[in-house]
Amino acid sequence: MKSPEFPITDDHIHIDPVNGRGVEAAKDFFRAGGTHLFLVSLPSWTLGIHPSTGADYARVFDETLRVAELVATTGVVVFPVLGVHPAEITRLMERMPIADAVATMQGGIDCAARYVQEGRAVALKSGRPHYDVSPEILAASNAVLAHALACAADCGCALQVHAETGPCSDIADLARRAGVPVKRVVKHYASPDTPLHPSLIAKHEGIPDLIKSGRPFTMESDYMDSHERPGAVIGPKSVPRYTRQLLAAGTMTEEDCFRIHTETIQDVYGVTISLS
Repeated sequence: MKSPEFPITDDHIHIDPVNGRGVEAAKDFFRAGGTHLFLVSLPSWTLGIHPSTGADYARVFDETLRVAELVATTGVVVFPVLGVHPAEITRLMERMPIADAVATMQGGIDCAARYVQEGRAVALKSGRPHYDVSPEILAASNAVLAHALACAADCGCALQVHAETGPCSDIADLARRAGVPVKRVVKHYASPDTPLHPSLIAKHEGIPDLIKSGRPFTMESDYMDSHERPGAVIGPKSVPRYTRQLLAAGTMTEEDCFRIHTETIQDVYGVTISLS
C-alpha cells in the first residue's frame, strides 16, 4: 500500500471488537488514508459492565487500551480518550439515588484522570445528556461535567464534551472557571456556532465555510462500530474520504489539510502528529 502523503486524523471514533467489526474497521480507516485517530471509551453498559463505584470504570478503560493496542497493529496511531458517557446517569439512577450516581460518575472521571496522568490516555470525556431530562438530572449532570473540567485542569489535558445540539455556550464559562482553555474543550458532534472547539462530523455542511474562515476545527466520524447499527454515525472511511474529496475539489488546500489534521490537533491535545 502507498504511504500516506499527509496526516488525516479522526477526532472521535469507537472501535469495538466484541460488538462490532473491530480491527477491520480500523483497517478500512487506514486503507482510505487515515493515519491517526482518537479512540473514545464506550459507555459501560455496551461492554456488559455495570459500575457501582468510580473504580469499576477501570474495566471500561482497560478494555479501551486493549483495543488501542489492537488498532495500532494496523499502522494507525491511536490516542485513547477516557471518561464517563453522560447517559450513564440515567442507567445508574435505575440502581441508586441520584447523589450516588453523581458520585459514581465523578469517581469514574477521577479514575480516567489517573490514566491520563500516567500517560496511558491523552484526554478525558464527559458532558451531559443530549436528550430531554428533568431539571434535577440536568443539574446533576452539570456537576459531573464541572468535575471533569476540574480534572482536565489538574491533568493539563483536553476534554471531549458530549452534550445537546447547539452552541453549549455555558460550558465555555464553566471551562474558564475551572481554568481550562476553551480551545481545549472539544464539542464532539459540534455545530459551527459553538464557542468551544468544534469537532465536526465529516461531510458537515459548515466545513467549507470554516476552511475559508481559517477557524480551528477538527473532523470526526463518531463511528459506533456496532453490528446493530452498521455505519452509524458515519463509516470509518469517512474522514479520510471526505478530506480527499475536499482536496480534489479545491475546497481544501494541502496547507488547510495540515492545519486541520495536524496543527490544530497538536494545539488542542498536546500530542505529536507525524508520519514517521
